Amino acid sequence: MAHNSKNIYYLTGFMSTGGAYLLVPKDSEPILWISKLEWNRAKEEAENCDLRMIKQRSKVIKTLSKELHDSKLKKVGFDEIEVREYLGLIKEWRGEMKNGVQLIWNLRKVKDDEEIAIMKEAAKLADLGVQVALDTAVPGIDEFRVAAEAEYAMRIKQSEGTAFETIVASGPRSAFPHGPPTKRKIQKGDLVVVDIGAIFRNYRSDITRTIVAGRPSKKQREIFDTVIEAQEIAFKRYKDKMKCSLVDRTARSLITKKGYGKYFIHGLGHGIGLDIHEPPTVSPNSRDQLEKGCLVSNEPGIYIPGVGGLRVEDMIQVGQNSGERITLTPRRIRL
Repeated sequence: MAHNSKNIYYLTGFMSTGGAYLLVPKDSEPILWISKLEWNRAKEEAENCDLRMIKQRSKVIKTLSKELHDSKLKKVGFDEIEVREYLGLIKEWRGEMKNGVQLIWNLRKVKDDEEIAIMKEAAKLADLGVQVALDTAVPGIDEFRVAAEAEYAMRIKQSEGTAFETIVASGPRSAFPHGPPTKRKIQKGDLVVVDIGAIFRNYRSDITRTIVAGRPSKKQREIFDTVIEAQEIAFKRYKDKMKCSLVDRTARSLITKKGYGKYFIHGLGHGIGLDIHEPPTVSPNSRDQLEKGCLVSNEPGIYIPGVGGLRVEDMIQVGQNSGERITLTPRRIRL
């Protein structure tokens, strides 16, 4: 049983905003329950399922329990459910509920040709957004303005929103990997990190670029070159059947060799799709492996507290023997 809206969309083509439930029996047509507020839209968008209405939210447990009982189901896997609903179903239905989230992740992590085409469009929007951000990020402009201009540029080109909270972090704040924009004005010589993503047909994109607002110092140039080199050698590992921990180690070893290992404080990458963070995870302790058709980020970074940070991120389509970048904004260190 699916309750997560993105899982339901993946299986039916309908993205609920009001709490839907999808039962996928082994030998019969899937049943999708939705609220009356979404009924008319669901009739137009939902595919390959028996559509039913939840007329009263307070009766959803009784409705689901009756169907499970009438279908003679003894065991059901689920992706996510509220504790209240879980306890209610166990009491009413008296069957066994098991965690089935890994099953849907195994389906979602490898994208088909249609999904890849959609995500390439999302990547184009992210490229536009980050380029506008970099053009806007001049001394005297505050971080809020940089984020606003970038998001507006994506929105008017049909982005359905931002894939996550846009990151714009300048000066010492650039050492915060997830630094949200503030009223801080960019100063000459600042490192400026911009991490942004778009949404196109419900799929997400993700790109990070870092520039210096002015002439880069020798240290800034050294850090930038290290991050780019780490990204490049890791990129060669983005291919089918490659262990994700090995991909991470390739970049991390280079950064450590250059003397910045303790400042690389996150994993190298993550899967992207309907969610901004999906399997597979590219990190030191990951047990995942890359598969042809995965869309994964490649984002080494160096963050020195009190000084600043630098990250460069691209989306990579994993191929049989090599990867393909689908975010294409040039990686440059200065305006």
